[in-house]
Amino acid sequence: MVEHTPRRGFDPLTYCFEDKTPRPGAITRLAEGIYWIRMPMMGRLDHINVWLIRDYDGWTIVDTGLFREEVQAHWRTIFNKHLAGKPVTRVIATHLHSDHTGLAGWITREWGCDLWMSRSDFFMCKVMAADGPSDVPEDAIKFYLRAGFTEERLERYRQRFGQFGANISELPAGYRRINDGQYIDIGGREWQAVIGHGHAPEHVCLHCPELKLIIGGDQILPKITPNVSVQPSEPRANPLRDFLNTCIRFREFLPSDLMVLPAHESLYKGVHERLTALIDWHEVALGKLYDLCSEPRRAVDVFPALFKSEITDWTFFPATGESLAHLHCALERRILQVTLDEQGVAWWRQA
Repeated sequence: MVEHTPRRGFDPLTYCFEDKTPRPGAITRLAEGIYWIRMPMMGRLDHINVWLIRDYDGWTIVDTGLFREEVQAHWRTIFNKHLAGKPVTRVIATHLHSDHTGLAGWITREWGCDLWMSRSDFFMCKVMAADGPSDVPEDAIKFYLRAGFTEERLERYRQRFGQFGANISELPAGYRRINDGQYIDIGGREWQAVIGHGHAPEHVCLHCPELKLIIGGDQILPKITPNVSVQPSEPRANPLRDFLNTCIRFREFLPSDLMVLPAHESLYKGVHERLTALIDWHEVALGKLYDLCSEPRRAVDVFPALFKSEITDWTFFPATGESLAHLHCALERRILQVTLDEQGVAWWRQA
C-alpha cells in the first residue's frame, strides 16, 4: 500500500474515536450494536480493524484477521467475554486478502455458520490458497521477466510462491454470495453491499444509511492508498482504471456525511474528500510516470514516479504490480507505448 500524505497543514478528514482504539481482545462500541475490534498484524501495517455487529439471534463478524494463534486467542477472549451468550451467526469477508479472510474458515467451523463473500473473491481466494511451493507457473516467470526482474528476483519469487495459503484457515466448501446493490438485514438494519474494483476483484463495502456508516475495507482507506496491482493471473489487466471508476461511482452514490470504518488506520468522516484525494493521487502519479518515461523504462525502473518510501525486498513484488497497473492505464490512455526486446523485457516510453 502507498502512503498518502495530505498537503502540509491541511487534512480535510475528521477522525473519530481516536482515543478509544481497542486493544487486542477488547471491543469499542461505535453505535447501538456496532463494535470495533483491532487485531495485530506483522510489519509496518501492524493491525487490521474488524467489526462485530449484533444480529437478531447472535452476531455478524465482518473480516477476521490473519490465521495466527495470537489472533485466534484474541477471538476466543471476545467470544467468551463480549457475545452475551449469543452465537456468531454469520461471517462476512470484504475481500480475498488473508488479513480479511484468514480466520473465516476457522470461525465458521467453530460456530457452524455461513461465510458471505463476493463470488470472484471467494473463488480466487480458494485457488490462491491451494497453490503450493512447487506449483510455480512458467507464465508467471515470463510475466516478471517482462517486468524487468533479474534472475535473483525470479528466484525470490519462486521461493515465495505458495505462501498465501499459510495465512488462511481452510475456507468452507460453500458460501453465501454477495452481489452489488444487495441489501443485507443485520439485526433489523439494512446494510447495502457496494462493490468496488481495483484492489480486489469484487471488494464488498457495507453501507448502513440508518447509522450513516460504511464499512470500507481496503477500498477507501484514510491515509494510504490500497495496492492496485497487475498480477500474473491476468497479465494484461487495467485495475487502476477499475479503481478510479469505483472512486468516481462511490463519490456520486454515497452520502457525504458518512463515517467510514476502514480496515486500517483511523475511523473518519469526509468520504467524498477522500475519494477525490485518491483519484487525484493516481492522476498525479500518471503524470509523473509520463515524465519519467521520456527515456525507455522497465516496470521496475518507474518506482520513483509512484513511491516516496524505499522499496524493500518485501515490498518489491507489490510495487512491481502497482507500477504495471499505472503503466497499463497509461497505455490504454495512449500516453505511453511499449515494446519488447529480444529477451522478452517490456520497455515503456512516451507515445
